[in-house]
Amino acid sequence: MTVHFIGAGPGAADLLTLRGQTILARCPVCLYAGSIIPRAMLDHCPADARLVDTAPLSLDEIEAEFRAAHAQGQDVARLQSGDLSIYSAVAEQTRRLDRLGIPWTMTPGVPAFAAGAAVLGRELTVPGLAQSVVLTRIDGRASPMPAGETLAAFAATGATLAIHLAIHRLEEVVAGLTPHYGGDCPAAIVARASWPDELVIRATLGTLVAQHALRPAARTALILVGRALGAEAFRESALYDADYPRRFRGQADG
Repeated sequence: MTVHFIGAGPGAADLLTLRGQTILARCPVCLYAGSIIPRAMLDHCPADARLVDTAPLSLDEIEAEFRAAHAQGQDVARLQSGDLSIYSAVAEQTRRLDRLGIPWTMTPGVPAFAAGAAVLGRELTVPGLAQSVVLTRIDGRASPMPAGETLAAFAATGATLAIHLAIHRLEEVVAGLTPHYGGDCPAAIVARASWPDELVIRATLGTLVAQHALRPAARTALILVGRALGAEAFRESALYDADYPRRFRGQADG
């Protein structure tokens, strides 16, 4: 028996990976985050699968489901939104499984920042403007931020910021970032990327709060900030430059 953690992606049922779909199709038990997982994704599960919505459950209750499936020798598909590598609360679940001696696997999913960039039609790293993307959040009830991980510290680098779990404090975020990026810096809000009710706001830091007030997003929203979001006049990458020697073109190693 194995617990298979699966990143469900940003929302659209067809953004689930083929590996995730295959695992869902063979597991007799599926635990899923019902508040943010589309029901259509559960169509991949066997017709007689036990489906458990974990939205109202505590971690102890989720562990009890793992224990029960283990006692029955039944594989579990643990379907969670986005990608498992960030803000997924997977670490606390796998720690308990390790203590119980229950094996587990992880199948990655499409992360929110990648879905947001696709919706905007933008690359988050642009030559000469930004070559780093910072995935971060702000302090919240569930998890305080470590002392050194502040928006101001990340903003000082000029990197593209993908800020999660912060839409409810948008004014505070904008106020903290504007001194570093300037009010004319491109910014965007993407809420429920890939869902039918997807919300996209393109603005600058100086206008973002006002634009959001016209079309507010209450949850599952990503704030993106950085010069790469509006880049037009930038140098092309040397990767495809005809004069850039590359071994794949039969030229010198590069």
